[in-house]
Amino acid sequence: MSDECQRFTHQTVLRMRYLPRVAIVASLINLSACFSGYSVNPKIPNDQAPPTNVTTPGSSETLSVFLAALPPSTPNRELLAESWDSYRQRFIQSDGRVIDFEASDRSTSEGQAYAMLRAVLIDDPETFALTLKWSENNLLRQQNGKPTDSLWAWKWGKKPDGSWGVIDNNFASDGDIDAITALILASRRWNRPEYLELAKIKLQDLWNLSSTTGYAGKRYLLPGPTAAFVPNTSTLYLNPSYLAPYAFRIFAQVDPAHDWLSLVETSYQILENSVQLSTVGLPSDWVALDIKTGQYQLVPPSSNLQTLYSFDAYRVWWRLSLDAVWFNSPQARQYLQKSTQHLQKLWIQKSLLPARIDLQGQALVDYEATSQYAMVYAAMRLVEPRLAEEFLVQKLLPQYKQGIWGDDSAYYTQNLAWLGLLPPDSFPMRLIQAN
Repeated sequence: MSDECQRFTHQTVLRMRYLPRVAIVASLINLSACFSGYSVNPKIPNDQAPPTNVTTPGSSETLSVFLAALPPSTPNRELLAESWDSYRQRFIQSDGRVIDFEASDRSTSEGQAYAMLRAVLIDDPETFALTLKWSENNLLRQQNGKPTDSLWAWKWGKKPDGSWGVIDNNFASDGDIDAITALILASRRWNRPEYLELAKIKLQDLWNLSSTTGYAGKRYLLPGPTAAFVPNTSTLYLNPSYLAPYAFRIFAQVDPAHDWLSLVETSYQILENSVQLSTVGLPSDWVALDIKTGQYQLVPPSSNLQTLYSFDAYRVWWRLSLDAVWFNSPQARQYLQKSTQHLQKLWIQKSLLPARIDLQGQALVDYEATSQYAMVYAAMRLVEPRLAEEFLVQKLLPQYKQGIWGDDSAYYTQNLAWLGLLPPDSFPMRLIQAN
């Protein structure tokens, strides 16, 4: 089950002028042709349905390369290498398009960004280049056939007329944040200055189009276009799982022209204050902020967004675990310890976590989610290692078979399971805290 399947489609916002970048894009488009082992397809015409098979074969040599990227002490090292190779074969087309089989074979900016982030974390420059190339060729937001900015349209798929292309031109800031983070890390890992230049261009648009002034005159991250998430002059709709303090710290390293650290401050303010909506202190998928009073509220039902703990909110645990390890954030550790208390209690009492929980801590469904266990596992490794081991042994490893967690069409589960199980310190720290 993918959170993207529930994502609300919003109206298109007026766009800012697109920044010139012809030379950078040209070099990126040609980059993937330098790599071997892939069959690079041309851009698929919009009147043709794209193939959904992947032609990249796995091999013992490929697995050896991925294993070598992870320190020998990495827990579940072989599983992480094997599952990445399996994901490449199952979910990523030979031209770099990531396919969500659970949602009419569509592609999303989130899915493309997850692939890029995973590729750089496991040292796979070929998959990174192909995924980036497809995204730049197909997801750049346009108006009247011309690019309007450097962010990616969040949804691409089959249109009512049978052609394939962008079907929602709005952007989702979590996808762009993950993609930009991946570009910066890739520029450092593989010495690709063109990746850094592209990241800097995207940072300008992300700041201008996806952040706004909120309570007490501070800067807040929006989940997407202003027209969609600022419903009136006193309200912001926010998604706590989009908040990525570690990414904003990395952005500040390469873009001193904008105050990215101010987004670290407001990210923790949102996370810490919005959990007060829940009597058990859980984060919600969506919350509303009154920018005049600083009070958090439920998102009204008319918005089609929900204030409850569910598939979006899981990612809060993983994002803060990265900030805790990569930047030794005491705020991250404190939040993870405090806000997981209800989940710890549920696990100790019942040995299961419901996939959706209301603000009072009551289960809304009778099923579980592997993606949740993986994200909570990332938090528990830092604050309650004994429980982390129980999640791993009882809920995560039993769901894994031949490179896939659970259903082999569950793209969202594959990504969150892998990201949750990968220890943050398995990536070279010198590349994260580089000057």
